Amino acid sequence: MKGLFKSKPPTPVEVVQQTRELLLYALSNTETRERKRAEKISELGKLILDIRTVLYGDGQIEPSSDACAQLTKEFFQKDTFRLLINCLPSLDSGARLNATHVIANLQRQRVNSRLIASEYLENNLNIMDILIPGYEDSDIAWTYGSISRECIRHQNVARYVLESKHMKKFFAYLQNPNFDIASDVQATFKELLTRHKSTVAEFLSANYDWFFQEYNSRLLQSESYITRRHAVKLLGDMLLDRSNSVVMVRYVTSLDNMRIMMNLLRDSNKTIKVDTFHVFKLFVANQNKPPEIISVLVTNKSKLLRFFDEFNIDKEDEQFEADKSQIIKEIAILQPTDRSLQDLDNCDVPC
Repeated sequence: MKGLFKSKPPTPVEVVQQTRELLLYALSNTETRERKRAEKISELGKLILDIRTVLYGDGQIEPSSDACAQLTKEFFQKDTFRLLINCLPSLDSGARLNATHVIANLQRQRVNSRLIASEYLENNLNIMDILIPGYEDSDIAWTYGSISRECIRHQNVARYVLESKHMKKFFAYLQNPNFDIASDVQATFKELLTRHKSTVAEFLSANYDWFFQEYNSRLLQSESYITRRHAVKLLGDMLLDRSNSVVMVRYVTSLDNMRIMMNLLRDSNKTIKVDTFHVFKLFVANQNKPPEIISVLVTNKSKLLRFFDEFNIDKEDEQFEADKSQIIKEIAILQPTDRSLQDLDNCDVPC
């Protein structure tokens, strides 16, 4: 007879409502009994798993589009998203992982053709003021970092972060001695500077001076080869993107910037050398080189030609060989200008 009176499973809306109640409980800090609190936190973890199951299915049954739509609408309707973000530090690693998957899925859910998450975040951009500083806490850094990247998928969110005080802090976050955290920061940094082309171009143009001063000094000239490797690769991605053509032209007319590239060509790491080559070629290919850049290239012509003649990569790459041949040709035909420069002997060059 017991089978006749089984309780009806909660609807997706009810699961979200129950989750919200427990999130509020967890954040209230009024429960003094540790055992009782632990039970509630455990129950919260199970509910987050239930939400994940609704969104992803259970491996045997595919998720229902209607159930996903109901859940998504309820989730964003009463700020459950913010409550979950604030509560994540109190959850165990399993619940955090499930929550990350839930949030990732919700970013893509459409209700009546509307991307609910984008609309919600546009009205709650300050959630990023919780997520990005999470890099200062090693316990929550990976979770908040992963969620940040999901939110940055939305252009309005990316613009908010790019224009915020957080951007300058990234240069400190990237120096984190913990390799895994630094790598996660790098992933978020790259996402911010590559995903939304027009927004990135606007940011780089408006913030060129301070941004590249920090980028050159703290990343490209870092003592950490991992930092240098990521930095020069990302720099190439940015400068070679057509959306950033104005910024690229400005960057490659700077002698100081070229000196940094010439030093990186001497790096002991082959990957750094190859990625630097793809940036350095822009300086050489520039048909409007400033006199000081021409003078440095001419002064070091023999060293540069010898370097590039011997510079090869491990696998066949027709584009690389074509680019290298063009660089050699451009340097070989360079002639000194009427303008002479002083202190060229202080320029570090590959040799």
